Amino acid sequence: LPNSTSSFLRPGSRFTGTQQSDHQVYEVQVDLKHVDMDNSFLCGYLRIQGLTDDHPTLTTYFEGEIIGSKYVFQTKHPEWGSNEKIDMEHWGRFPAWRPLAKAAKSPNFTYKNYAQRENIFMRWKEYFLVPNHRVRTISGASFEGFYYICFNQVTGKVSGTYFHAKSEKYQQLELEHVPDHGCMGAFEFR
Repeated sequence: LPNSTSSFLRPGSRFTGTQQSDHQVYEVQVDLKHVDMDNSFLCGYLRIQGLTDDHPTLTTYFEGEIIGSKYVFQTKHPEWGSNEKIDMEHWGRFPAWRPLAKAAKSPNFTYKNYAQRENIFMRWKEYFLVPNHRVRTISGASFEGFYYICFNQVTGKVSGTYFHAKSEKYQQLELEHVPDHGCMGAFEFR
């Protein structure tokens, strides 16, 4: 598999948009730092504005599991607090997932050729604050949960739903790719 699938899902891509709860809308920016399709993995930084008065901007490091040959639709991390019922409720919020719903309930279901499909499904798990990775909790904010993600490779749109057992249900993440006119990182040959 190629390291990245589309011009949108690659290291250096930036996405901006909002995370919306019942009461608030927060500005969000995601910067992808590493994409490894062979290992169904990506990572980057998620920045959210206005979540708390004490911390007007919070940036976290996250890692993503890409659903496909390595990861299935059922969350395999008991410490994340999800179960099959919660997984199916959250995946079911994405119209692109609904045709897969029946087959995806099987624990042995593999989402084949995921890199060539219009929609890629992922879980993004925030691990720590940047730059101070020692901070584990912040009053009024949580990064203990994770996001169910549907990424459209054609449009570059990211749709997500945040899950944490103690947080407000179904917080919606909506992001769009920030055009960079195809610019890639610089390379130096020696």
